[in-house]
Amino acid sequence: MTAQVLAGLLADETRLRVFSAIVLGAATPAEIASATGATAKEVALALHRLTGGGLVADDDGRLTAATGRFKEVLRSPAGAERAVAETDTGDEGTAFLLRTFVDGDRLLGVPSRLGRRRTVLAHLAHRHFRPGERYPERAVNDILRGWSDGSGTDHVAIRRYLVELDVLDRSDSTYWLRTEAGTGS
Repeated sequence: MTAQVLAGLLADETRLRVFSAIVLGAATPAEIASATGATAKEVALALHRLTGGGLVADDDGRLTAATGRFKEVLRSPAGAERAVAETDTGDEGTAFLLRTFVDGDRLLGVPSRLGRRRTVLAHLAHRHFRPGERYPERAVNDILRGWSDGSGTDHVAIRRYLVELDVLDRSDSTYWLRTEAGTGS
């Protein structure tokens, strides 16, 4: 996680209040809504983003704040510089999108908007799949597990997104990078 991603997760006032309530001991959505004055829908949306970003963990229905993420970010200034260099596409908007959702070869979260989702996943796909090469499903799963660790999305969903968004093609449990799939950058 980069400092930008962390700041982005907490930049929204509702998400910040929800995270603060969890830090102060609220452990269920109902407790969070009561502590923050937010509606159930606002709490659910904020929790979705915070858990997807790795700032909140759900342990059998009990929510906890992953406050150790702040120390991680502070201890890794070089990581933030590397992430900027790896996502420098010449397009400021795309670079910002990639820095928000990608840390090196790890997916930090999956954008909800399809165009943004395609851009992020195509970026990673073009880093890990070679044009013209066919990959058995097991190899694809291994690659995607590496991306999805900590993203809040499992590798199967990511594989499905890659096919649905025309980044990868599939036939008989074999996958390949589509030649017309742009990097999204």
